[in-house]
Amino acid sequence: MSNMTPNPDEKFVGIQVSPISFIDEGVDTVLDTLKDRVGVNVLMLGTVSWLGLKTGRSIAHELDGWPDHGVPEPFTMKGGAYYNPDPRYYSKTLIKDFRATDKEMEGIDILDLVIPEAHKRDMKVYVELMEPFFKYAGHGSVNNIEIPNLASCMEVDVFGVRKDEPSTSNPDYRNWMHAIIEDQVRNYDIDGIMWCNERNSPLDQMMQGQAPGDFSEAARAEAVARGIDVEACRRACIKMYDFMQDALGGKEFDDGAFITFIRVLLENPEFLIWERFWLERNKDLDRELYGLVKWCKPNLPFGLNVWNRNHFNLFRRAQWPWEEQTRYADWVKPITYQHQSGEIWHKEFGFFHKTILRDFDPEVAMKILDGILGIQGSGIDTVIQDGLDPDTYVYGQCAEALKGVHDKAKVFMGLGIDAPRVRADQAKCTPDIAYRSVMATYRAGGHGVVLSPNYASMHLTNLDGVAKALTELGLK
Repeated sequence: MSNMTPNPDEKFVGIQVSPISFIDEGVDTVLDTLKDRVGVNVLMLGTVSWLGLKTGRSIAHELDGWPDHGVPEPFTMKGGAYYNPDPRYYSKTLIKDFRATDKEMEGIDILDLVIPEAHKRDMKVYVELMEPFFKYAGHGSVNNIEIPNLASCMEVDVFGVRKDEPSTSNPDYRNWMHAIIEDQVRNYDIDGIMWCNERNSPLDQMMQGQAPGDFSEAARAEAVARGIDVEACRRACIKMYDFMQDALGGKEFDDGAFITFIRVLLENPEFLIWERFWLERNKDLDRELYGLVKWCKPNLPFGLNVWNRNHFNLFRRAQWPWEEQTRYADWVKPITYQHQSGEIWHKEFGFFHKTILRDFDPEVAMKILDGILGIQGSGIDTVIQDGLDPDTYVYGQCAEALKGVHDKAKVFMGLGIDAPRVRADQAKCTPDIAYRSVMATYRAGGHGVVLSPNYASMHLTNLDGVAKALTELGLK
């Protein structure tokens, strides 16, 4: 279903941008560059975060160097809200004092600063939010979160130890997320919301060597209300955790790691009950926020920024079907940061190969999973250096998403432009990769693109590849 002659009236070319870029370069300069040079007509503006990838400058400048715009020096970001929270909306949460205190942003409400100038240029402004908001590895996290009593909201693992992420079942934390959405929807002339939910399930956590959660008091109460035997589930989680630890530690299993995994699963079905409970409560959060937005402003678009692990991990692929997500989203943005994704796919495969697929030849096992998931990457020894080809990866994931949503939601592909690298030998973005990614999206039938993950790290020369494609498509 090619869309190689897209309707300019339905153009959606978004870009994720952090508040600091408007301070570093000036509002007019950023907007004029994005509109006139690149062809962007939608800003995805990070407004609340303690992650440099969302509200800071480049977090990979040591590997990638500084881009050809902006301020070429680290930003000692403190994080928080880059708009002025309205106290009326935060009466049901202990999280009240979270306004960003970065000196660069002192006295500035980023939405008040950007929205009027963007609208003068017929550019839309979407608020971009991502959970987890704090301490997310690989996202340039702020080390010290200066929110009083936030520790009381944390998850508790299967052994009763407090974890380092807030529990999404905690009423103070959940009400705070509701509040930041309602506050911005009601008080600002925004054009939409992009919400991203990137939490690891209990199974995810165990495959990565972590003790699973969430067994906080709030999560336990919710489980009991659903008729779940929490203690039976906790015991089952410990059994699965012990297996994963043994697998990661190199223990020899009489029947091999994969068969032993199946055995532990069959002998402890309560583990799947807890995994499903966690999953449904995670989806409930997305559903609640969608409903809240529609209650406040029925016609305001609400979209999901969908984790790439959902197509790199066969368990998550089964857990997050596209059609289900159309019940609580007007559009979806599959994350396909093509040059970066070879390393991400390699890492995700590693979680399997170090645990349940430990006894299989890695090259063969990766090819089998690749075939099941439709990744179409190169071999295990080269995929990090090669990245993933836009003509197969972006095209394929766009086609899969379109098939899955059944015309019930639009598909805006998340394209990586200088997405942060973690290794010197990892594939780099180029103008050609950017160009081919845009063309692959529309060739597959996609409805638009979102340039990601942060304008502050993007090279304008690579964005020129986007502009070239948009020009050829009649969208610039």
